[in-house]
Order: sequence, then C-alpha cells, then structure tokens
Amino acid sequence: MDILSQVAKGMQVILTKTADILGRETGFIKRQRKLNGSGFVQALVFGWLSNPDSTVEELCQSLAALGTDISAPGLSKRFTQKASEFLRKVLESAVEVVIANNPVAIPILQRFNGVSIQDSSVITSPVELADIWVGCGGSSPENTSSSLKFQLRLNLNTGKLIGPYLQSGRDNDRNSQLSKIQMNSDGIYWLTRIKANCGLHYEDKDWDLLKFLETHCKNEGEELDIQIELGLKERVPCRLMAKRVSDKQAMVRRCKLISEAKAKGEKVSEKVLRLASWAILGCNVPYELLSIDESFVLMGTRWQIELLFKLWKSHGKIDEWRSEKPWRILCEVYGKLLVMIIQHWVLLAGCWAYPDRSLFKAVKTIQRHAMALACAFASGCIFRLREVLETIQRCLSVGCRINKRKKDPSTYQLLLAIDGSS
Repeated sequence: MDILSQVAKGMQVILTKTADILGRETGFIKRQRKLNGSGFVQALVFGWLSNPDSTVEELCQSLAALGTDISAPGLSKRFTQKASEFLRKVLESAVEVVIANNPVAIPILQRFNGVSIQDSSVITSPVELADIWVGCGGSSPENTSSSLKFQLRLNLNTGKLIGPYLQSGRDNDRNSQLSKIQMNSDGIYWLTRIKANCGLHYEDKDWDLLKFLETHCKNEGEELDIQIELGLKERVPCRLMAKRVSDKQAMVRRCKLISEAKAKGEKVSEKVLRLASWAILGCNVPYELLSIDESFVLMGTRWQIELLFKLWKSHGKIDEWRSEKPWRILCEVYGKLLVMIIQHWVLLAGCWAYPDRSLFKAVKTIQRHAMALACAFASGCIFRLREVLETIQRCLSVGCRINKRKKDPSTYQLLLAIDGSS
C-alpha cells in the first residue's frame, strides 16, 4: 500500500469507526445524539489542525463543515471527564497505527535498517489534575505539582513515529514503554552521550570518566576512539569516542551550563564544568560501519526530535489552552496530541522523501488545507480524501525546502556530505 493510501485509511479508521466504538465504550456517548464520538473527534482534529488557537465557535464551524450543526454552548458542555477519557483512548489507538514512508535518500542512514532517535517532553498541567498526572515538583517558578510527560521515538529513515506514550511528569524515563528495548539487544546498535557521573573499565582498571579523559586525551584537537566497558557495576562493552575541544568552545559550553542551571536554581559541579572540554560519545556500532567523525555527525540528528517537540509546542500548541477548566484542558492536551499524529502522517505523505524538507514550512501548508481535508473526509469517499492528500503532496514538493547554507550547514547537508552526496 502506498503512503497516500496508508494515511487515508489510517485517518478513516481512527476518526470514524474507532472513535464511535470508543465513544460508547467509555460512556462519552450513552445514547444516539446529534453529536456522536466520531463527529466530536473530527471537529477537534480538523479545527485544531487548521488553527491550534480555535475557539469553541470555530470548532463548531469545523463541525458544520463535517455536516453537523451544534451551538457553541452545546459543544462546550461536551468537554467533560468522560470526554477526556474518550480522547485519551482515541489517542492511544492512533499511536498503535504504524505509518511509514520509503527510506529517505541519505546514504549514511541507509547503512542501517533504521536510525531512530528518542526523547521525552513535559507539559505542565493545572494543579487540579495532579491526581491523574503527578508532577515532579522542583524549584521552577511554574506550578509543577501536575505535569504530563510523553515519550516519542522517530525513525529518521522512514519517518515512522512510535508514541507519544504518556506518563506522569514525576516518572523516570526508564519506566516508559519505549525503554523496554535494552541497549545490547541483538541486532540493535546504539549511540549516546555519556553522563559525567559514569564510570568505566579499561585494561583491568576502573576509571572515573574525567580522570580517564584527562589522562588519555589531553591536548586540544586530540581524539580518542577505544573499546571499553561502560559502568562499574553492570559493565556494557562499547566504544568510547572523545574529542578535546578548543578552550574557546569549552568556555562557551561552560557558560551555557551555568546559565541553564541558574535558571533552575541549581549549581553546576566542578566535574561537569571540567568535562565541558570534551565532546564524548559511547556506542556499540562496529568501527567499520561508523567512524568517529561520522558518529559525531550522526549524533547531530538528535536535534531533530527537539525540533519535532518545538514544532508540536510552537505550531501545534499542545501545551496551551483556551480555558481554565481542568477537564477542558485535558481534552485539549489529548486532542492536540492526536492532531500532531495525524499531522505527522500527512507530513510523511507530503515531504518525508526530501532530505532538505522544512517541517515548519510544511505544517503551514497543511494548516491551509485542513478544511479541504475536512470536507473530503465528510464526503465519506476515500478517493476524494486521497485527492486532497495528493494536492498537499504537490504543494509540499515545491514549497517546504531548507536553503543550503555555506557558513553553518544544516543537519541534512552534513549527513549528505559524509558520502559526498551534497
């Protein structure tokens, strides 16, 4: 099945049949009404896809485009605890739908069956929701007694999204569903930054990371790429890769660490400040498959998931809402996360094939076509829905590219330069 058909089918299944079934199962829909489960979800998805700041009146207009008339007060009354439970179930169902495009044409990524990056992000929620999503406290000036953390994994080859999986802000990332795959699982390579407090074992001797680097990688520009065992209790065989940066770079990194810690009311340890003199990575990828220079370039793709979080928050506004009512807020959070999944599917169909794609430009294009998608969806004709997706695909093919930069090359330029493709 081609990518357009995957997206059209995925949207139809989640936003119609699945939504109606879950509407009844969760008790959100108790009897036949003008507004059913699928109608409610579709109004939110297409309304917030078009404009994340949509008012209730504007959401009603989305409903009207889908063929259902309801007043703004009538829709407002639907944002209840049952509605939040319903939207969470729909979100969880959407997460289970697997949609992926053909691998993007970047040779270093194609050396592997898939290159995935994973991280979490937090949404601070009202204190009234602390019984559902427990916050982590801390010294932040914002309320942190309630927060929702979501875990996400992105396959850079195919664009496949795993997650978002939800957990309380207090919960450790290791307890998430994405952490079930161990670092040394068969057939899985990993590449990560090494934390300051990590110990290592080398040549029958236990070492502190800082002491090891000060002993074996002393001079500016010097590199280290050796086989060690990471950790002192549970030793993990891996490559330790380190580069001694310039004094100027180290000073910039220290200033950033101090500034970030100060904003949180914390202090940076002397050890962390001294380790700023090195760029440090660990991995279990064989030497012949990934050189040290390639490893640091590939690690730069880690920023892509941060950009995705930024896209979801700045454009999708998943951490903003137009109400002070807790259940309405929870409905917005779940609903907008669902919108981000649908939006990502459309991005996959429209522009994932291009290494120089700009997701921020692409999202603006999708927002302009959201109501056309809604009308096509309302027709019940999958071919019409596919036609609108094809239109978006054509628009994205010519209008969502990142300009090449000579002074500060973008991530895709650095990746393509490895194999001389740029």
